[in-house]
Amino acid sequence: MKVQNNSEYCLGCGLCQVYCAAAHDGYNGNVIKAFKKGTPQARAGLIKKNHESWINTCRHCQDAPCINACITGALQKDEKGTVFIDSQRCVGCFTCVMVCPFGHIQPSRDSSRAIKCDLCRGLSGTPACVAFCPNGALRLAEEVDRP
Repeated sequence: MKVQNNSEYCLGCGLCQVYCAAAHDGYNGNVIKAFKKGTPQARAGLIKKNHESWINTCRHCQDAPCINACITGALQKDEKGTVFIDSQRCVGCFTCVMVCPFGHIQPSRDSSRAIKCDLCRGLSGTPACVAFCPNGALRLAEEVDRP
């Protein structure tokens, strides 16, 4: 599974990033609490170019280079094919950041750990970016890209 963009419908409003950040900040997706009390950080970036915009999010590669490069085994893949980071095992070496061919892994601002899109694993049935996109520009897709 991965988030698929339809840039034709994307307004570039950035709500995908806002709700992504809030969903991962420990306030159950409450945007106001997350941004007033927490340290929200989106797991994906919004790209705007030539009057088009789209969210740049993890592709959950079948043969993910980040998993192969992780020295502690913090990067894993679940039974659905979602690549995620076990933050308890991550030591912040950022090897995964260097080997991701798409630039989808980043250092966390509030700790020395890596973060990435995990399709809101364990938070809800639908990733926050997809659920709260006002124009329906995002959807979950079955296909998985290879690096």
